[in-house]
Amino acid sequence: MTTTTNAAKPAAGRRSVARTLFGTGAGNAVEWYDWAVYATFASFISTQLFSPADPSSAFLMTLAIFAVGFVARPVGGFLFGMIGDKFGRKASMTLSVALASLGSLAIALTPSYATIGAGASALLVTARLVQGLAHGGELPSAQTYLSEMAPAERRGLWSSLIYVSGTTGILFGTLLGAVLSTVLTVEQMQGFGWRIPFALGALFGFVALLMRSRMEESAVFESGQKNPGSTQAGKPRPLADMARHWRQALQVIGLTVGLTVVYYVWGVSTPAYAINVLGVDAKGALWAGVAANIVFLLVLPLWGRLSDKIGRRPVLLISSAGAIACYFPASALLQDSALQLAVSMSLMLVFIGGFASIGPAVYAELFPTSVRTIGVAVPYAICVAAFGGTAAYLQAGFETWFGDAGRSYFGFYAIAMLLFTVITILTLKETRGKDLSS
Repeated sequence: MTTTTNAAKPAAGRRSVARTLFGTGAGNAVEWYDWAVYATFASFISTQLFSPADPSSAFLMTLAIFAVGFVARPVGGFLFGMIGDKFGRKASMTLSVALASLGSLAIALTPSYATIGAGASALLVTARLVQGLAHGGELPSAQTYLSEMAPAERRGLWSSLIYVSGTTGILFGTLLGAVLSTVLTVEQMQGFGWRIPFALGALFGFVALLMRSRMEESAVFESGQKNPGSTQAGKPRPLADMARHWRQALQVIGLTVGLTVVYYVWGVSTPAYAINVLGVDAKGALWAGVAANIVFLLVLPLWGRLSDKIGRRPVLLISSAGAIACYFPASALLQDSALQLAVSMSLMLVFIGGFASIGPAVYAELFPTSVRTIGVAVPYAICVAAFGGTAAYLQAGFETWFGDAGRSYFGFYAIAMLLFTVITILTLKETRGKDLSS
């Protein structure tokens, strides 16, 4: 029997490769932008969509809704995972970016608390749940698609596009926040400035939707559809397939738990934490976030390429151990200066980048074609919802509840999650160069 591997379609050439990379990257960037820009502008959202009577409580409630949005991610992972494994990776990716943009538009148009009272908070929750559904399906679908389209010998490098594009989206959102904070007054930012990023997110999503509609389907998926006897891709049975691969699902959770906590803290929410808890100037904190994410962006493909040379496990172990070793020094460095914020974030993101760059390839290499999307999507979304979605809230909450000791308590929590990841890495077989067509 002849099968089409992930190197097949030597690509309808460079044009096909360009459509794959740009379509995947653009849609992923938009979804990450939509998702993370909420954390970037949380301090402004809290003043407009919640009661102004208690600013500290309003900010914690804004972060709590950030966590609530993650609740929908496992459901989105299951739904879009089924779509991806039954109808194709392209269909799942196209629908997810459309839904995310719809949620962003809803946030941009939500009336203020002064206008409709608690209804503003309710609309915000609804919009974040919609985005949660979309993001729960986007990342696993995009990871699976890109890993299947990549040449086996360069899969680590190609997989780094997921976080490169995602970070580009986050970086643009952070940069936009820094620019708006520079050119607008605090009153203008609270009045209308914070809505601008969400309106732009809806517009960018429409562009990404057009790009994805022109992409080709994964050759690995199409091969499975033509040869259902070999991969069972033609007749997916989500629950039964997932049950058969429960060990891999647990490995996805174990691999993700440490990364999602430290990433959402150091890559997304720390500027908002520095503004609201440490008293760092908003403009300086946002520019510090821009600088740190540029560093992250630069190291991602380097880690990905290294994994194609020395293997996945060594890179995962080096980066995880580095994140553990640097966590408390980076946290101690973070005080009330924007420069300290930039340095501490950059230090952590260098090591977080090692895992983030090749995670998509590692996840894809764990599962067969027939269950690859949903097999990654559900456990990944559950883990991110439980641990990534609560990271920003706990980071700020620990310091509020326990004072100066709260930062250390949260640090021990984050390191414990990273140790779970290290233990899981030790259970993995080396999968560099694995054929994904089976």
